[in-house]
Amino acid sequence: MLQTRRSFLMSFLSSAALPVLGSGPAGAQGFPQRLTLTPHCDDADELTLAQNEGPFFKLNAPLCHDLATDVRGGKRITIAGLVINKHCRPIPGSLLEIWHADDLGRYDDVGFRFRGHQQADDKGRWWFNTIVPAAYPGRTRHYHFKVQRPGGRLLTTQLYFPGEPLNQRDSLFDHRLLLHVTAASDGSAGRYDFVV
Repeated sequence: MLQTRRSFLMSFLSSAALPVLGSGPAGAQGFPQRLTLTPHCDDADELTLAQNEGPFFKLNAPLCHDLATDVRGGKRITIAGLVINKHCRPIPGSLLEIWHADDLGRYDDVGFRFRGHQQADDKGRWWFNTIVPAAYPGRTRHYHFKVQRPGGRLLTTQLYFPGEPLNQRDSLFDHRLLLHVTAASDGSAGRYDFVV
């Protein structure tokens, strides 16, 4: 039986602050017992690749972890990770902002559906509960992110799903920005660690 997204998140939040290096075998519940960083963490890691914000960014997204509490459709996903520096050290208090399309490929330009922000906790951890966005003309499935360490420069980027047929046709797609996605009994769980 697969873990739920909640049990994945509780396991992630109760784990040690520093990531375990390298990939481990899949656990009995279908999740890797030791999740790898994206990219693999070692001294002098490359910074996470920047990408453009696109035309749908809006200021003043609400502070929240749950972006889909009032949404009926869509496949549920919990995405989580760390904000770390080039030497694999967590960066507490980093600001993260997310926005993405709905399950029909539309962005909310009137309100703040599928938009939110938060700060990484004291161990550099962040997470959002949301849905898997749809692809739309010219774009594969993706999330938009802004990440900023305290006092640091703002990173704007996008995260992508592995195995999507449209990845190779999307001119912005980059394999270095792939989420590590695993199945859950109530949706899926994704992991990405930002290096800033």
